[in-house]
Amino acid sequence: AHAVRSGGRVVYAGAGTSGRLSVLDASEVPPTFGCNAFEAIIAGGDEAIRCAVEGAEDDSVAGACQGRELSDRDMAVGISASGKTPFVLGFLEAAKGRGAKCWLVTSESIEADMPDKTKNLDGKIVLDTGAELIAGSTRMKAGTAQKMALNMLSTATMIRLGGTYDGLMVDVTPTNAKLKKRALGIIMEIAGCPIDVAAKALEGAGMSPKLAALMLKGGLDRDKAEQALERSEGSLRAAFKRIDKG
Repeated sequence: AHAVRSGGRVVYAGAGTSGRLSVLDASEVPPTFGCNAFEAIIAGGDEAIRCAVEGAEDDSVAGACQGRELSDRDMAVGISASGKTPFVLGFLEAAKGRGAKCWLVTSESIEADMPDKTKNLDGKIVLDTGAELIAGSTRMKAGTAQKMALNMLSTATMIRLGGTYDGLMVDVTPTNAKLKKRALGIIMEIAGCPIDVAAKALEGAGMSPKLAALMLKGGLDRDKAEQALERSEGSLRAAFKRIDKG
């Protein structure tokens, strides 16, 4: 959360299944939470999202080139079931050299079996999934665990940044009919208003459910609601408390 709050990014990097899961998680953050701070890099580039580019995972130089694009405001998250993927380790080593916080998500639970390059990381998330039913097919248990871990990482980050309120995704971007209906439901639940009032407020808030809910429940115009959210670092709960205190 600190990286995003300070204007940095959370950048995932992986190869094969790990890379595809990284792309999946990062691509779902903007519509769910209205935040573009999560990015994903997959070994072999966009082609590898649909087609296997198996040799790409061995290219530590390519990983390092990607890692050098990070800064000390960013957080680098490498995903590798074995903990040994050259592309991922090259990425993390280069990102560390740029001052980024670096973490590794791995299923390798034996510290002695980890490469020396992992010793200087800021931390590891170890998913001890054990042997696969089909030996070596880490798209199975390891991949499923990685998906859950990345979901938790991105979701917990956005919760800490005020992207939810009482389990509601108040920063959802209503870009289609389904999401607009969801946004209206969120406003109605928080503000206790009918749908026509919620719809008018949503339009007046520039299609921001969070801002619309604050305007209605807090009795504020758009400018004052925006100021309250800014002073509350985007937290709707904190903004309501600030209003209650007068």
